[in-house]
Amino acid sequence: QVQLVESGGGLVQARGSLRLSCAGSGRTFSGYAMGWFRKAPGKEREFVAAISGSGGITNYADSVKGRFTISRDNAKNTVYLEMNSLKPEDTAVYYCAARIFSWPSAAKDEYNYWGQGTQVTVST
Repeated sequence: QVQLVESGGGLVQARGSLRLSCAGSGRTFSGYAMGWFRKAPGKEREFVAAISGSGGITNYADSVKGRFTISRDNAKNTVYLEMNSLKPEDTAVYYCAARIFSWPSAAKDEYNYWGQGTQVTVST
């Protein structure tokens, strides 16, 4: 069982930056691939970024490529999402998720554990 707690959301102006954190429990954190997803009002939950258990492989949605960076610190059981050049369309609840396999995936159905989410609001 893995428990995930996100933090770092908030209100930011367009072109600003935020860093989200996701703290996980468990002694085998490095065995899990981690992903960030987001859900905007009236839209489906969508993939944002994912990282392998070791941190050596990352994937990004086209909409955030070049602006967002996913990373992890396995010694701290934490995964991060650095978000730069934020746009109003990035406004959503952001969720982190853990997958019991170490290979990252963009498919939300392949993740086993989810955090409660953190709100990110980007104003014009």
